[in-house]
Amino acid sequence: MPELPEVEALALDLGGRLQGRAVTKVHLAQFSALKTFDPPLTALEGVLVDGVTRHGKFLDIDLSGTHLVMHLARAGWVRWRDEVPATPPKPSPRSTIAARIVLDDETGLDVTEAGTRKSLAMYVVRDPLDVPGIASLGPDPLTDDFTRERLGEILQAEGRKQLKGVLRHQGTIAGIGNAYSDEILHAARMSPYKPASSLDDDELTVLYDALRETLGAAVDRSRGLAASELKGEKKTHLAVHGRTGEACPVCGDVVREVSFADSSLQYCPTCQTGGKPLADRRMSKLLK
Repeated sequence: MPELPEVEALALDLGGRLQGRAVTKVHLAQFSALKTFDPPLTALEGVLVDGVTRHGKFLDIDLSGTHLVMHLARAGWVRWRDEVPATPPKPSPRSTIAARIVLDDETGLDVTEAGTRKSLAMYVVRDPLDVPGIASLGPDPLTDDFTRERLGEILQAEGRKQLKGVLRHQGTIAGIGNAYSDEILHAARMSPYKPASSLDDDELTVLYDALRETLGAAVDRSRGLAASELKGEKKTHLAVHGRTGEACPVCGDVVREVSFADSSLQYCPTCQTGGKPLADRRMSKLLK
């Protein structure tokens, strides 16, 4: 799933490509992806792109005051086309194309989603805050006003909730998903199950620094990359997420996993849990 660093870089890449160009046509291939009806999709046609920005994990293309907002969900992406095919994409359960945006110089982009779970969402709105997911976002963790003290207030308000869940809840902190919450906690050497309100002052400082440095470094590495390079860049620099069974790059212990119904987390026992593996009830049941 694209998270804050990838969406930030995607916004920068697309902003450079789209700025000042006019949209001539928007083809909707997966009708379930469009979540709004007013303004209509045709309101995007014939107008100039003023810029591309990010709100948490939402991508926002500003077309002369009307906004095309996209949440790429787990398997969505945006693919640039130097030349758009003459034939519009057709609705098909086998196609990965959800929408195609055609520009006035015959370049454009495809909004795609792999897999069978269709969670990608597109909104045409006059104000980004008209998108419920944006209106309910927590603070952005890379802004200047996201201070150590602000993080401390958030964690105290979340009480005994587990750090992993607090970090990735978009209404609490915007932009951090499953992958970077694993990476932040590994960098901070903290258990994903540690209660949010249990951190002392030193631990709060460690977590805050790990959060800012992990996300900031990912944004810096991604800045200037084309959209086609961003997924590979992210995967290359992950320490534990998606690396179950591999050696931890810090201590050499085996990276472990805890599985849930529709997701999983990865961690290093030596670095994060005092050498003790976390209980994985799902895997335990499979082994019985």
